[in-house]
Amino acid sequence: FLITCLNDMLPFAQARGDQLRVEKWRHHATSLQAAIEAQGWDGQWYRRGYYDDGTALGSSQSDQCQIDSVSQSWSVISGAASLERARIAMAAVKEHLVDRQSHLVLLFTPPFDKTTHDPGYIKGYPPGIRENGGQYTHAAAWSVFAFARLGQAEKAAELFSILNPINHTSTRAAVQRYKVEPYVVAADVYTVAPHVGRGGWTWYTGSAGWLYRAGIEAILGFRLQGAFLLIDPCIPTAWPRFEITFKYGSARYDIAVENPEAVSRGVAYAELDGEALPQGTMRVPLTDSDTHHRVRVVLG
Repeated sequence: FLITCLNDMLPFAQARGDQLRVEKWRHHATSLQAAIEAQGWDGQWYRRGYYDDGTALGSSQSDQCQIDSVSQSWSVISGAASLERARIAMAAVKEHLVDRQSHLVLLFTPPFDKTTHDPGYIKGYPPGIRENGGQYTHAAAWSVFAFARLGQAEKAAELFSILNPINHTSTRAAVQRYKVEPYVVAADVYTVAPHVGRGGWTWYTGSAGWLYRAGIEAILGFRLQGAFLLIDPCIPTAWPRFEITFKYGSARYDIAVENPEAVSRGVAYAELDGEALPQGTMRVPLTDSDTHHRVRVVLG
């Protein structure tokens, strides 16, 4: 996460001619990446961190919190991990942190209960509640991003479906278990008996914002880049098409994405108002012109 922030801040420092900060941040990002790769890799996933005495946290050797999803997701989102390690790390997330039976995506497992080390305030929550090994939706949405970045559309869509609150209330029994609103995002869902599947805080804007972005940006591939619209979906192969209506100032863009070859990603053809865009392009120029535009994108 820090590597991502440092790299994202570089252009702002460069634009201001602040070369000292540019060099300092770039050096720190590079050295941090090297340190993580040398000391943070646990064999099948990235560790969460270290206690003051050097004991690893988020390691297969840890008594509690053996694997944490945030480290794995940001190894992918940041682009700092090698493709091989990124795939291994996210495979571990799928294996250890996705509970299909209970319809949950855990932050980490197992939760803190009785341990000789003190991980901080997180242990103040009971096991399986909020950050202490519950489904922390904010972090789970990052896993959707990570799977999509790896091109693993089916996994990204599966996690999004698990996180979608409407799917927690499809039966009377599910409603009684979930106990909170099905039309807003719960920041957390409990993961330990006797409250498995019970929703926690709702109307929580951080989780809602990230889940919205996970659907719009990671899966549908809809992203703004200045005066351009980038369309780079990562969708399940079974999806034949989808449509988006986007208002840009006084202009309206009706976007249709077609998937005739049943692929997950890759733009084969794109056109704006009937005119073909350069082959292989995923960038659509935007104009605030009180005009109704039509965008057609064909995957393949």
